[in-house]
Amino acid sequence: MKKVIPVIVIIVIGISIIYALQGGESEEDYGKRIMEERKRTERFMRSSDESPFAPEDIPFKGLDFYEPKPAYRIRARLTPIEDHKLLQMPTSTGEEEKYIRYAYADFEMEGQPVRLLLLQPFDSQSKLFLPFSDATSGEETYGGGRYLDIEMPALTSKSIELDFNKAYNPYCAYNPTYSCPLPPKENILDIPIRAGEKAYKE
Repeated sequence: MKKVIPVIVIIVIGISIIYALQGGESEEDYGKRIMEERKRTERFMRSSDESPFAPEDIPFKGLDFYEPKPAYRIRARLTPIEDHKLLQMPTSTGEEEKYIRYAYADFEMEGQPVRLLLLQPFDSQSKLFLPFSDATSGEETYGGGRYLDIEMPALTSKSIELDFNKAYNPYCAYNPTYSCPLPPKENILDIPIRAGEKAYKE
């Protein structure tokens, strides 16, 4: 089984840092940036040797996204988890992957309070991982949930940005030979998050 290796994540996070350093941006510029990132993702999926569509026995028919919505770019309150316990997460192939329970992100959506568990990959000090499912999963979006990759916040940070416009499908949404972590129970939402990538149309 192939492990999920989100190669494009490094590129996307790097671009996000550059824009953050440049200061605020208009809603129009934000929408254009999200669309450019999506174009780069599609180019990667279509032509890279690291793509889940390579070799070409799995045809690539293009990705489908919700329109970018600034309302889904959320500043959440960050609550660190002191003991940082290890979490053995089941995957789509019945295996397990190791993650560290890093913090909770608290915010409000659809008029409801939401708390999501942020995980630190066992082999990374530079990013956090947010697997989640919501009321669109299995209907408008991939049934196994979607992912967000988040830049590691400073140790003194009290908040963190969650941009659901960047939510993406795990590789097993396109190719069943990949092993993809399933969202933990804390991250299974009963509200819809109509942002980011939709289900792949085969």
